[in-house]
Amino acid sequence: MVQKYQSPVRVYKYPFELVMAAYEKRFPTCPEIPVFLGSEILHESRSDDGAIHIIERSCKLNVDAPRLLKKIAGVEYVFFIQKNTVNWKERTLRIEAHNETFANRVVVLETCSYSVHPENEEWTCFEQSASLDIKSFFGFESTVEKIAMKQYTSNIKRGKEVIEHYLKELISQGITFIPRWTPPRPRKTACSMFSLSIGRKLGFNLTLSNLLCRNLLSGYARSPLNCSLLFPPADKLDADYIERYLGQLTPMQESCLIRLRQWLQETHKGKIPKDEHILRFLRARDFNIDKAREMLCQSLSWRKQYQVDYILQSWRPPALLDEYYTGGWHYQDKDGRPLYILRLGQMDTKGLVKALGEESLLRHVLSINEEGQKRCEENTNIFGRPITSWTCLVDLEGLNMRHLWRPGVKALLRIIEVVEDNYPETLGRLLIVRAPRVFPVLWTLVSPFINENTRQKFLIYSGNNYQGPGGLVDYVDKDVIPDFLGGDCMCTVPEGGLVPKSLYQTEDESENSDHIRLWTETIYHSASVLKGAPHEIVVEILEGESVITWDFDILKGDVVFSLFHSKRAPQTSHKEATLPNTSAAGDNMQLIDKTWVLGVDYSHMESPLVCREGESIQGSHVTRWPGFYILQWKMHGPPPCAATSLPRVDDVLASLQVSSHKCKLIYYYEVTGFTDGKLDGNKLSGILHLLAVCSRWSLCFSSF
Repeated sequence: MVQKYQSPVRVYKYPFELVMAAYEKRFPTCPEIPVFLGSEILHESRSDDGAIHIIERSCKLNVDAPRLLKKIAGVEYVFFIQKNTVNWKERTLRIEAHNETFANRVVVLETCSYSVHPENEEWTCFEQSASLDIKSFFGFESTVEKIAMKQYTSNIKRGKEVIEHYLKELISQGITFIPRWTPPRPRKTACSMFSLSIGRKLGFNLTLSNLLCRNLLSGYARSPLNCSLLFPPADKLDADYIERYLGQLTPMQESCLIRLRQWLQETHKGKIPKDEHILRFLRARDFNIDKAREMLCQSLSWRKQYQVDYILQSWRPPALLDEYYTGGWHYQDKDGRPLYILRLGQMDTKGLVKALGEESLLRHVLSINEEGQKRCEENTNIFGRPITSWTCLVDLEGLNMRHLWRPGVKALLRIIEVVEDNYPETLGRLLIVRAPRVFPVLWTLVSPFINENTRQKFLIYSGNNYQGPGGLVDYVDKDVIPDFLGGDCMCTVPEGGLVPKSLYQTEDESENSDHIRLWTETIYHSASVLKGAPHEIVVEILEGESVITWDFDILKGDVVFSLFHSKRAPQTSHKEATLPNTSAAGDNMQLIDKTWVLGVDYSHMESPLVCREGESIQGSHVTRWPGFYILQWKMHGPPPCAATSLPRVDDVLASLQVSSHKCKLIYYYEVTGFTDGKLDGNKLSGILHLLAVCSRWSLCFSSF
């Protein structure tokens, strides 16, 4: 595989002629570069007018490689051929180098250039590119590649430091200005002869010596110009710009950024992402340029398809979100990252999904991420250092089982997937406070699904542990901590609350507004319950320890839910009753024979639960015996009247009302088995099951 390197544009804020004088001092030897042992001129030529000077050298390098590898290769040193072409008229220097040692096994090509800055002729730009292709090397190809790239990248920035070192040395000698090249006079003068003598002593080439001599004889000296922050040209990145706006990058990381950016400029017409956006995708793929390019291209297509670039201008959150979505921006943390607060425990996720639909919540989250990137750019300018991510403070007070409503969790997982694919490396730190006692169980189950790099950004506090030293004050200034967490800062994040059921959308409204089918329409099944005709589902358990989990919503009327166990199989077809995806799943179904006697033929496993219209119920049961378990929903009617008393008017009216319509519900159930005391699988359903079991077993932790 060919390894490539492309440098950013490095700027020396000195004129080209002075930079060339510093560059010439690197030869024939350079103590400032230990691996550079010396050089020998192989060929040298000049144009008639002296404007173009070509010099070819053989350079001797010491490679820092294991002695065993040197012994196998049979060499101690590596020789490179370097060809320099300086054009004094155009003020450019082009350097081409290739390896002479092992040229049939390893091909190293390097091209460097010095040129005048396009926006300031008193500055000099430097660019560098290289490629390494190891065809064969005695079976040590991978080792040689790592050694070569490590040594090459370690010397890249060192080369800039060497030039700056010699520039300072020249200035200390009083050489601060060298006039530009002019066509030579027809005959040689004493000045030119004198300059040749000086040049030979200083190691300069003839043309440069003439320029220096004229400067010395005229006594003319200038100081470098003072300069402000340099912004990169439209099509190239400047090293100072990278450090100022993107942060400290290794040479290879800089190269990956520049190469991917160049590829986008060549292949994507129109607007390309900002540099910090490209850098996030590279970081997400550990600077593997091929993987980052694939991920970024998919994201760019997604952004174009859904017009995400315009979401901050086009998206206006519904009033319902402004009131019940418990999240918002709140100043910044101690590192200057924008701070987003989410009071998750106070949020009615089920109500928001049912009232607005999944698509609206997704668009709102996308607008939050777009706003976060915008705030990072603003803070970068405000604080004068790169800020590319934000901090999220999550308050879990009030978190309970209602937040584990299955469609809501499914919607959350979809949103997380979209964000991870299109906004990588945007989360700098996640602070979780007031975690409930059951949270350690949730974290133990969920953490394996979180990327290790992301997991390291999580800081979790239970109870009031977030207060005092070692708590929030280590990451957020005291005067920014919200009032509801004991701070002095008034926080405008909504307090949330339950979304009124009157605002819930109907199934038709949800489908029309979201243009997608919600998970409730694909994993949930509908059932009607008539008076005297309950809806029942049978589950056969072959082993003793299993978990039956249920999740249902009462859409109309009141029902009583029960769980029974029987050793006898119901008469209705077992296959038809237990397959949730069959057409029969939505029909009213009664399995318990009217001749069965409670306590003899079957028995209660759970106490009957009265469920009112509009309620959402989740629960689970750990089976103790094999056999047949029956989930039953039946219509709830008034309590039976005693024989010695007359029925009340209210009871009669209620009875008439119940008999006048049927009850309707949607439900979902699942069975998970145990293996060696642990739940099988890593599915989300397994997490929900075990959480429900933990809740029923009253598992709690005194501290986290």
